[in-house]
This record gives sequence, C-alpha cells and structure tokens, in this order.
Amino acid sequence: MPDRLSALDASFLYLEDQSTPMHVGGVAVFRRPKSGFAYAQLVSLIEQRLPLVPRYRQKVVEVPGHLARPVWVDDPGFDVAYHVRRSALPRPGSDEQLFDLVGRLLARPLDQTRPLWEAYLVEGLARGHVALVTKTHQALVDGIRTIDFGQVILDATPQIPDSAPDDPWLPRRMPGPSRLVLDAVAETVQRPREIVENVRSAVTDAVATTQKLAGLVGTLVSAIGIAASPAPAGPLNAAVSKARLFAVARARLDDLRGVRAVHGGTVHDVVLAVVAGGLRSWLLSRGEQVTSSTVVRALVPLAVRDDDADGTVPGMLGNKVTAQLVDLPVGEPNAFVRLQHISHAMHAHNDSVRSVAATALLRVGGFAPPTLHSLGARAAASFSQRIFNLVVTNVPGPQIPLYAGNARMTEMFPVMPLGRNQALAIGVTSYDGGVYFGLTGDRAAMSDVDVLARMLEESVEELLTTVRA
Repeated sequence: MPDRLSALDASFLYLEDQSTPMHVGGVAVFRRPKSGFAYAQLVSLIEQRLPLVPRYRQKVVEVPGHLARPVWVDDPGFDVAYHVRRSALPRPGSDEQLFDLVGRLLARPLDQTRPLWEAYLVEGLARGHVALVTKTHQALVDGIRTIDFGQVILDATPQIPDSAPDDPWLPRRMPGPSRLVLDAVAETVQRPREIVENVRSAVTDAVATTQKLAGLVGTLVSAIGIAASPAPAGPLNAAVSKARLFAVARARLDDLRGVRAVHGGTVHDVVLAVVAGGLRSWLLSRGEQVTSSTVVRALVPLAVRDDDADGTVPGMLGNKVTAQLVDLPVGEPNAFVRLQHISHAMHAHNDSVRSVAATALLRVGGFAPPTLHSLGARAAASFSQRIFNLVVTNVPGPQIPLYAGNARMTEMFPVMPLGRNQALAIGVTSYDGGVYFGLTGDRAAMSDVDVLARMLEESVEELLTTVRA
C-alpha cells in the first residue's frame, strides 16, 4: 500500500498558490577543481545518492473523490536530468547576477505532477566557481522518513562519483484509481469520520483546511511562548507578489564567538542581535518611525531534543522543532543593550524547552542544515502569520570543508519561503568558519532587500566595536 501524506504534508500542497510556492532551497557555491566538475558528474553523484532518499523519485497522486489524503507513488517516468538542470551566467558571473537568478528560480512553483524537487548547476561564476541551487517542497522533507538531499550529496573528503548506480532503479507499479479508492475505504473503516472530513476539505477554503489541521502538528512543532497578541505593524507584513529577490550577508564565526565570549549568551543570541541591528538601520533608511519601544517580532524555529525519535534515519535527532517568538529590540540604539535584551529573552525560552546544543547538531550525519531549515519552514507555516513579522532560522553547520564529488563547497546560503503576508524571511547557516545569511524578499514589498543584507554586515561590525572598546 502506498504511503499516504500526513495531514501536515497535505496542507502544504493545499495552501500553495502562484504567490506562495511552498519550497525551501539553498545556494551552495563550489570551487571547481582542476579536473573539472561538469554537469554529468553532478547528475551521476545525485543519481548515486538517490537510494538514500527514495521519496525523491516519488510523486503525489490524488485519491479519486478526495476520499483520503493523497499518496506517494514511484514516478514511472522519473528522469533525473529533468530535475537536475543546467544554467550559466555571462563570464565572469558576479554575485549579483547569481542571486538575481536565484530570485527568479525561487519564484517558480514546483511541478506537482512530478517529484517535488529541482536542482540547478550554475556555471560561469568568477574565479572558476560554480553554484548549486536547490528547491525542495515542504511536503517532502519531514526529517524522519525523508531528509533534504543536500544532506546526502556532501562528503568530508573528495569523491569520484560512479558512472552509474550499483543497482538500476525499477519503479513499483502505480496503483490504479480503483486500488486507491479501496485502500482509502479500508483505512477509514476504523475512522469513519475521516472520510467525511477529507471530502469536506476538498471543497472548502485551504485556510480552513489548515485550521482543521492545526491540532495535528504537535508531532512536528512545540509552540513554546507563542503570544496571543498580533505582531507589531510594519513594512515586513505585506501581501506578497509572485516575484522574489534574494540577497546574502557574510560574517566570520570567530567574530561572533568573540562577541559571545565577552558579553555572554550564545552565538545564536549574537546572530539575532545582528538581525536586530540590521533591521533597525533598514527601517531608519526607509524613513519608518522608530522609537525606543519599537520591536520586530521574529518567529525563531529551533531544534529540540526528541526522546521518542525512532532512529529511522541514522544520526538524526528526530524531527522536533520548537517555534519561539522573540521581540527584536530594533528601537534600542546601543548594540550591546540589544544583545542583552535578546539573551535575556532567549534564556527564558531555553529554560522551558530541551533545546539542542550546536555541538549536538554537528554530530548529525551529513550536512544537516538543509533538513533543519526545512523543518523550521514547516514549523513557521503551521502558525498564524498575524503573530510574527518575519521568520529567522539559524542552524549551525560543520566547521570542516565539505565536497560534492571532488568540488569543495566554499559557501552555503539557506533560502527560506515567504508566507502570504510575510515580505521577508532570513536563513542563517555557519560552515567552515563562515556565517552565511540568506535573505528572501518579495520583489514588490522588499525591493531593497540587498540594502538590508549590507546593513546586516554593518551590524556585525557594530557589535565588534563593543568588544574592541
């Protein structure tokens, strides 16, 4: 019997429209080795690793009459070359050209008639670099049965991909409409009310469907500290268009650790203080009214300890994520005081949950940040967007070089999705001594997202002056 989508997974499909594609992504930059790193090598590498993530060769099929939630089935027409695509910039391609392309790729919803992921090899970058841009639907990555394939294609040492997989993949036969109906009826014999709810969900508004599912997401999300009050009004909450912009900021992990060493707290607190400082400067640059009490409310998903993890995925901690609200004190002009406010707020949260330390996350097999950013996006999508202004995910990564095949990864920027009324989302990942901020903005509401990215880097410098003084 095919696997049925969970209620949460199905909700991501129901809620998707042209303005709010429900995929998470990443931009990994690689140094092309002297021996080359061609498109054919990338395809071979991904094809070799696909058995580790079998869901990536499956597609979603609806049950006739919506008698049950859709099911995952093997795609008999699966073609890895359709999902792994090739693009190029005019040489020498700049960061601005790369990230403009990323914004355009992000804006396109995935084809729901095929497996729900895409990858683009972007060539022509300056200094002999190439980039890998990935898109993975939120319905796909749940952290237990399926992880992000970015977690399985990177290795601690250079690898030469085999020319072909060891065992050719043969798809299982797709169930016909009659089989899908019979399976649905059999499953609902013990739960007769579910068939009524499934039919009702097919003819009601998707938002109502999500509200119905709200009580079912406890297996994924622990809502700690969620306030009932609406988020402060401001330019970050706006109806989004179909177009996206993407910008990045960079910092050094040793610099952020140095701030933590002097002022206390955690590196995560310092990251949030960087975001607060950048947002303050950005609001002022727009002429927004900023008073001493002005705050921007961030929804900050964090991994938590899961004692019930079943070990289905070796090395995974389980798929528990706690979504915490943090009021970023953008009205405070002093960088040190901003950090102290945030550290105090996060300390109160951390006392109430079993948060996972960065050292524990770094023991997770593979390059875990893409999977954990995906879980963070799922957590954010499960809550009312009226209670926060933006999402900030921060996932520590390994501090050693990683390789896709024989190409060394030099940078990794997370790409977070936007909600219907969320004009900005920020993902942060540390890797090999660097800290990489990926900013997804709506092209209409956040046309100056690149300005905010630059101000994040200035915010890092502002915090460093509090250490050097």
